[in-house]
Amino acid sequence: MTITLTGLGQKYGTQWLFSGLDYTFVPGQRYAITGHNGSGKSTLLKILAGMQPPTTGQITYQQAGRALPAEQVFAQVAFAAPYLDLIEEMTLAEAVAFHHRFKPLRLAQADFIEHLGLAPFRQRLLKQFSSGMKQKVKLGLALYSQNPVLLLDEPTANLDRANTDWYLQEIQHAPQPLVVICSNQPEEYQYCSQALDIPQFKKKPVTLM
Repeated sequence: MTITLTGLGQKYGTQWLFSGLDYTFVPGQRYAITGHNGSGKSTLLKILAGMQPPTTGQITYQQAGRALPAEQVFAQVAFAAPYLDLIEEMTLAEAVAFHHRFKPLRLAQADFIEHLGLAPFRQRLLKQFSSGMKQKVKLGLALYSQNPVLLLDEPTANLDRANTDWYLQEIQHAPQPLVVICSNQPEEYQYCSQALDIPQFKKKPVTLM
């Protein structure tokens, strides 16, 4: 899937995060969205995922040379971020089965849980998981979903060193044709060949004469 941004801008109240953003994300590439905290990285990633509309500009999606309606974008995107919630009243096994109904996994469900190293916890409620365990589940579901677009926001947030190393190994082999990683930690996006630095598109205040 190709994602094209034309004159994209986002503001909250009177504060512009970015504006005039023209950019195209194409399959076969890995992109990093970089910038300081509060620069709008996460906001842009949510816009790419179709989770929120921009204030100004246009975003278009194309698949196999044809325009993709906005309501069909969700089915094409695997998304993981620390602020996305799991259904914590479910067990791990139930959550994986529920996810698989909407976004099939590349592994059998039991094999997927085993691959995460969480087999002993398959019948434990997610609300009993640590923040690091929850983040690993979110990452695993995104990395192993059969979707053409993978969007990750601060992927190693809450992970210890061992699980950070797990992520760094897994992201090397992520099969999704289009990968976008939002981060200000170079280690998280070291395998990306393209970078979009959000502060370059910071709207300058207008000086009144």
